[in-house]
Parts: sequence; structure tokens; C-alpha cells
Amino acid sequence: MAVIHKTTMQPTKLELLAAWLPSREWHTGGEEVRPVKAGGFRLDDPEGEVGIEFMVVTDGEDDGAAAYLVPMTYRAGPLEGAESALIGTSEHGVLGTRWIYDGTHDPVLAAQLHALFTGRTQAQAQSLSDVLDPTVAVSPVEAGNAADAELVRATDAPDHTDVVVRTPGASAPLTLRVRRVLGTGTDPAQATDGQVTAEWRRPDGTTVREVFAEAFAELDSQRVS
Repeated sequence: MAVIHKTTMQPTKLELLAAWLPSREWHTGGEEVRPVKAGGFRLDDPEGEVGIEFMVVTDGEDDGAAAYLVPMTYRAGPLEGAESALIGTSEHGVLGTRWIYDGTHDPVLAAQLHALFTGRTQAQAQSLSDVLDPTVAVSPVEAGNAADAELVRATDAPDHTDVVVRTPGASAPLTLRVRRVLGTGTDPAQATDGQVTAEWRRPDGTTVREVFAEAFAELDSQRVS
């Protein structure tokens, strides 16, 4: 399970996100961002090399606050070919320099999100080591074979990112849609083949359960946006 180090990061993840979020297509606010961590969970990398975190951040106060879901991966070195997905680098008090990426473009996160959807892994607590997060609920998709999914591509849209994966021997790819903008009160627009729901906190302390990700077996082949 994920090991959470109680140490410092310079700059912090939130400081990096404050500079990075305005550059995203799905960001709804202005240039000045003051993100606050508001929930999330982690997934394990079976190889123990890459940290995987799904973080919810809010920006603003009260009812006017925006909420974003930011999956991130933490690596000991650069991810080849993922320069456009780099959020930034940070000095970790235990692990040294960490390269922090938009995880939707990282093949390790894509494989483990697929494993979560197919029941082959479980969500971990965001801030505790070796603890499952029972608040994360999964409506699973059919597992098929047990092979790890391979990332085909990731495409950003105004309120989500589509992560297209394929497993060896599968007849078609699977689209894992990560919802980027939370708290809008809108339901998924299409019938899904699976969902991941989890909780996050509004600035007033209210807990909200919402869809974080959806799976579509036919979406990629139909090229539906």
C-alpha cells in the first residue's frame, strides 16, 4: 500500500497547482488561483515507483467556489514524452526531487485507474499509509483478462479528460472519463458502463459525494464527445 511521508515539499503541491490550473482548458476561474485541498484518494503502483493521487481542490469561498479534480503522479525522474503534462518539480524532504505530472497522461495512473474499475485494486486513504478508503465506491466494469491496461491517449475537454486504454486481446479500447469540474450539480450526460464516486468538502465544510470518473466501453470507437 501507499506510504505517506510526513515531510515537506518545496514548492508545495498546492503552490504548483496555483500556477498550473489557469493553463487548463477546463479551468473556469481567473489567473489568480488559491487552491485548497478538499478531498481525494490514492492508488498503488504495484512496482512501488510512482505515487498516484486523485486530489480535489477548491478555489474561492462559499457557494462561488470552483472545485476541480486533479489526478497527479509523482516520479523520481521525467516521464518521456509527457512534457506537456508536467505540473512542476518539487523537492521532497525524504525522496528528493519529484516530477509531478497531470496523471491522466501517465500510463501508470491509467493502468491503475483501469484496475480500480475492474476490481483489481482498491482506493487508499489520501493522507494515511496502509489504509483503505471505504468512502470510494466503484460500479465496476467487466474485468476481461487480468493484464494491465495500456494508455492509448488522453484528451482534455471543457469539463473532463478522456483517458483511452486498451488491454491485450480486447476487441476495443475503453474510455475512462475523469471529471475535472465538480460541484456543478450536473449528472453524467450518457449511460456509463462503470463509475467511481467519492467524497469531497465544500469550503463551508459540507461533504459532497460525486462522480469522479466514468467508463464507456463504446465511447472511443464511436468518437462521441
